[in-house]
Amino acid sequence: MLAVEDGTPAHARPVRGRDRELAALTGLLAAAAQGNGGGIVIVGAPGTGKTTLLDALVRQADGFRVLRAEGNVPERAVHFAGAEQLLRSLGDLVALLPDDRARALRPVLGLPPTEADPGGPLAVPAAVSALLDVAAGRQPTLCCVDSAHLFDEASLSALTFVARRIRHIGLAFVFTVDHTAAPDSRRDPSVWAGLPRLHLGRLTDEAAHELLSDRLGPSLPHDLADTLVDTARGNPLALVELTESLSPGHLCGRAAPPLSPPPLGRLCRAVKRRVSALSAPVRAVVALAAAAQGLDGPLARRAATQDGETALTEAVRSGLVVVDTDAIHLAEDVVPSAVLASLPPREIEAAHRRLAETAEATGERDRAVWHRAATATAPASDVAEQLDRLARRARTEAAYGTAAAASERAAALSPDSAQRAQRLVAAATDHWASGRPQRARTVLRLATPLATGDLGVRISRLAGEIELRRGNPSVAAAELITTARRLAPTHRTLAATTLLLAGEASFVAGDNARYCLTAQDAASLCEPREWPMTLVVREHFTAMSATFLGRHGDAAAPLRRLVRLGETTGDPTAKTLASQAAFTLGDAERARDLALQAVICSRARGDESNVPWALVYAALSALLSGQLAAATTTALDGLAMARALGQSNSAVDHVTVLAMLAALQGDQDTARTRLEAANSELAERGLGRPSALATWAAACVDLAHDRPAEAFDRFRRMSVGRSRHCVPLKVMAVPHFVEAAVRCGERDVARRALATFEQWAATTGGTARAALAHRCHALLAGEAEKAGEARAHFTEAVRLHREADAPYDLAVTELLYASWLRRRRRPGQAREVLREAVHLFDELGAAHWVQRASRELRACGHRVRRGPERERALSPQQERIARLVAEGATNKEIAAQLFISHRTVDHHLRNVFAKLDVRSRVELAALYR
Repeated sequence: MLAVEDGTPAHARPVRGRDRELAALTGLLAAAAQGNGGGIVIVGAPGTGKTTLLDALVRQADGFRVLRAEGNVPERAVHFAGAEQLLRSLGDLVALLPDDRARALRPVLGLPPTEADPGGPLAVPAAVSALLDVAAGRQPTLCCVDSAHLFDEASLSALTFVARRIRHIGLAFVFTVDHTAAPDSRRDPSVWAGLPRLHLGRLTDEAAHELLSDRLGPSLPHDLADTLVDTARGNPLALVELTESLSPGHLCGRAAPPLSPPPLGRLCRAVKRRVSALSAPVRAVVALAAAAQGLDGPLARRAATQDGETALTEAVRSGLVVVDTDAIHLAEDVVPSAVLASLPPREIEAAHRRLAETAEATGERDRAVWHRAATATAPASDVAEQLDRLARRARTEAAYGTAAAASERAAALSPDSAQRAQRLVAAATDHWASGRPQRARTVLRLATPLATGDLGVRISRLAGEIELRRGNPSVAAAELITTARRLAPTHRTLAATTLLLAGEASFVAGDNARYCLTAQDAASLCEPREWPMTLVVREHFTAMSATFLGRHGDAAAPLRRLVRLGETTGDPTAKTLASQAAFTLGDAERARDLALQAVICSRARGDESNVPWALVYAALSALLSGQLAAATTTALDGLAMARALGQSNSAVDHVTVLAMLAALQGDQDTARTRLEAANSELAERGLGRPSALATWAAACVDLAHDRPAEAFDRFRRMSVGRSRHCVPLKVMAVPHFVEAAVRCGERDVARRALATFEQWAATTGGTARAALAHRCHALLAGEAEKAGEARAHFTEAVRLHREADAPYDLAVTELLYASWLRRRRRPGQAREVLREAVHLFDELGAAHWVQRASRELRACGHRVRRGPERERALSPQQERIARLVAEGATNKEIAAQLFISHRTVDHHLRNVFAKLDVRSRVELAALYR
């Protein structure tokens, strides 16, 4: 991305997203430094960053003499005004030229000629060339000619003459030209003949987001940033001016985002000057292209040719409009909203009317409705009803963005306040489903003062759900509980599902007391005779409140009933809750299946707002069963979906799951990277559940790297603050806590924690947790007098790990068991156990643990040899990185996409190169073609 001609000091402007263009210019500079000069023409529309690209080049021109000039309208008719501006600092070198060349330069430098005829038409260009040759001979020279299309003709002819003839001197010429400027100011195209051109198109969306982050910081609401990027259409100046026009209301969601750059800003003024210079028929074509917004290019093409091709041809010559085979649209780097802001309202209305008429004539009624709605300036019930129908059709196709826009416009055209409120709530719901929560909140605020009765309750429910997924869950819980109680007398089913959201909010916030109070509401509301979803709600609250209170025996039966209900219903929320229940029961396979079923059901209904939530349990279930690669992929998918939907809290959930996965693999750098990414949001919004998971992950990193005291302290901190209320996670973390406590000599503390874990494992924890309980007993029985007891527990733990199909936990237990055997002077038995542990860790891609287990194996007197077939087999993480490299991703992009550290990427890539016997990224890419 490139900062733009916006008045920002050159040294402060970031250059982003123009790497290719800047590389071409620096290459020109490097060649000139070696005595191989050249020239180039930078072409682009207003605001595309031409001036800033020159600024960036000048910053890199160390050792160069820099000459700079800028074209302007008042001096366009003054002979040699531009050349004089560029060359004035070289006046002291004129004396070094032959007399005839010096005389020819006098008018260029503003001096009266000494002779009537300076020597013919080539005299001045040749003299300018000679002067610059002398300058470049003394010091490499860079000539920057900005807005060259506004130079006087004599200057431009002379300077381009020189730029074509500097191949063997240390001189570089860079011109910038606005390709949308009026034909008389763009000059005869032949003036640029022989000079390469560099076209500045629109920024990529990624570069545009980076520019916004530079200007406003990374905390800019995701959907507001998306709206600004859409409005700016990749134009840097448009983005800069849009950011400068934002008010506190825009930033907090109280006001709708601006629809165009400021009408009095530099971009709109530049576009207005250009558009105003066009004839009325040509302006009409430009208005059609702008009003079509790229969607209705064929309609605009048909409408534009109704009056003949002449105006269309002139519009294309202006550089503002492009014609495809059967469509017209604005040029790629022209901002539609800036064009619309520069046109008189009557001309815009005329364009929409012509597009509506053309759409009607061709049977495209939906498009006709849009354009009729755009021309309406007063309430219009018929158009609003047509927009309602359009929104309903869009909703059935999961085109929620279209549905939201239609409902908002229908609301604006509604004569009745009640209808307006209903349409605004529909628009907010669609904005939420399309991943624009900030916009949804803004629309809800508009609807709130107009709403009465049930509609007000619906507003509160949606606001609470949005707050749960991206705001403060404690606030969300309070709002959702109040809303559920208001719904209970008349809408029991809706009240029940609202209580579910309230319970999830309390769980995320780590507020067990409020959760249990919500469970009481659910018990009174959800009677057996109600619709099946209320049964789901009742069983969920019964089971989870018992779990939170430590009554695991009471939780087992309702958890199992909830799993069965989830398997028989097609409701995605019920399936997600059933997945959570199966996970609590320790049934990883069933939990993952139910979570993925919830994802499928959500997508089949065209509403993906619950998908990130379901994917949290899918990832955790894969983690529980030791499928670390599957868990990583699922969590990355969930993170991408949460971000796309603007669900910040769900995104943090997935980041902490990813941190836990890295911690279990012993990848310290990646775990820290992910935890740092989550920490600020954990503290800011009081997210208890992910905070507890983050603490657990950090403690696991300490354990993996032989820092048991630090791990023990972290686990103790899980008993204070919000994390202490996350009973399920605290209980699940007990095996790691016991290991840390034993290594710190805190056996009594470990035994007390294990008692709670065993109660859970015996009732609702499943085989996988029972295996971990035996491992804990083995660690606690590690003294010499209890050797038989320790061996028995290790043996049973290994057996149960195999039965539960938990390869990661099996490998860890085998490593601990082998270490115990070696200390008991049984190296032969330890070697047998360790060989499988090394193999399992290697298959799981846990490089750190492979190294630890291999060291332990060597300590047992065994030299580790890895077969050639193993050397060539990539781990899942290595395979993922190799494919991204083959697709052209940089290490930085891979680290960002996989949420791992640069060092981890480097480490994996070195191993990939070694295993596949390749020496470069090019060779690696060739393997994947």
